[in-house]
Amino acid sequence: MKDQYNNSSAPIGVFDSGYGGLTILRDIRRRLPQYDYLYLGDNARAPYGSRSFDVVYDFTLQAVKYLFERGCKLVILACNTASAKALRTIQQCDLPQLDSTRRVLGVIRPTVEELGAESQNGNIGILGTPGTVNSGSYAMEISKLYPDYHTYSQACPMWVPLVENKEYDMPGADYFVEKYIKELFAKCGDIDTVILGCTHYPLLLEKIKQYVPSGVKILPQGAIVADSLADYLKRHSEISSHCTTNGTVEFLTTESSEKFQELASIFLNSDVTASHIVL
Repeated sequence: MKDQYNNSSAPIGVFDSGYGGLTILRDIRRRLPQYDYLYLGDNARAPYGSRSFDVVYDFTLQAVKYLFERGCKLVILACNTASAKALRTIQQCDLPQLDSTRRVLGVIRPTVEELGAESQNGNIGILGTPGTVNSGSYAMEISKLYPDYHTYSQACPMWVPLVENKEYDMPGADYFVEKYIKELFAKCGDIDTVILGCTHYPLLLEKIKQYVPSGVKILPQGAIVADSLADYLKRHSEISSHCTTNGTVEFLTTESSEKFQELASIFLNSDVTASHIVL
């Protein structure tokens, strides 16, 4: 199967079910501007959060295969739901069959690794989509690395719609931001670190800060994932040496390119040009 993937361009692939992964891409490009990037949003089938493990896995694998066909040696699942429901199976079962020299990485592990430097008391709050929260992926990863930590999770089903309907900075968003944060801290009033376990949530960050108790650390994922990727590429020259470095970025979507371009500008604060594809 390797032969069909030969390609003179080898961008780093960044995949998300929708738009939130653009916040990850934005920070990765700030940290590593020299590389080429290929962003794929499966917007036509979003959101993934309410879908089953099997469906999320199937959709994510389709996207990974497509990005491999476009020359990507490394693919980042810039989606918490895909990372929670599909990453492990793809790494363990599919990569050996597709191409054992390629890599697929997620956003949950590097975020969890950061907790050791941030939390003082080991009480960790997770704010995420219902799919990510119900998967238990954060709790499992945290228990592996920090067995003495305690994790408290809160699903925030209205936050993604608020962002994608451009209501994230409107007064009406405050009700739902305050509601879910209150519900999280009702589970444990001594949480000292909160993970924003969805890539849409950085757009709500200013409102989240208003309702999270003073002194609590809030961890958006973009900069954490960007630093982790930089470290990974430094340690794995067999991967980084095959990633092309022309400083380019290309955007693909399974939705209409016009709709993607309109909403992508919210996440990137700049105009983009996207192409429509079918997975």
